Amino acid sequence: MDRLHPVAAVLLSVLMTASCASSGKTSHPSDSGAHVLKAIVTEREFSGPGTAGGGSMRGSGSWYLSFEAQDGDKIVHYRFQVTQQQYFRYPEGSSVEIVVGDNELHEIRSAQD
Repeated sequence: MDRLHPVAAVLLSVLMTASCASSGKTSHPSDSGAHVLKAIVTEREFSGPGTAGGGSMRGSGSWYLSFEAQDGDKIVHYRFQVTQQQYFRYPEGSSVEIVVGDNELHEIRSAQD
């Protein structure tokens, strides 16, 4: 009983990864390369199981948010895979702050206007 069944091991790995993603990596702008941008959610996309980008037929699919942000003097566009909770929390048009570093989304939070 010391070893996990291969399916259980994969499931445990997926759950632990999802848990980390849903809690968010608490990054700070002072972290190497990470910075906070004010952004607007421009698009939400769901890729169901078995579709390109959606994973295997047994998966639950993948959720994506697209953002438009002001970064210095230019407008930038980002598209990141997010958790299901984040997908439903931030509909199109939501004003948010995103923490981005190393081309990865570290955190999304409602903008403080």
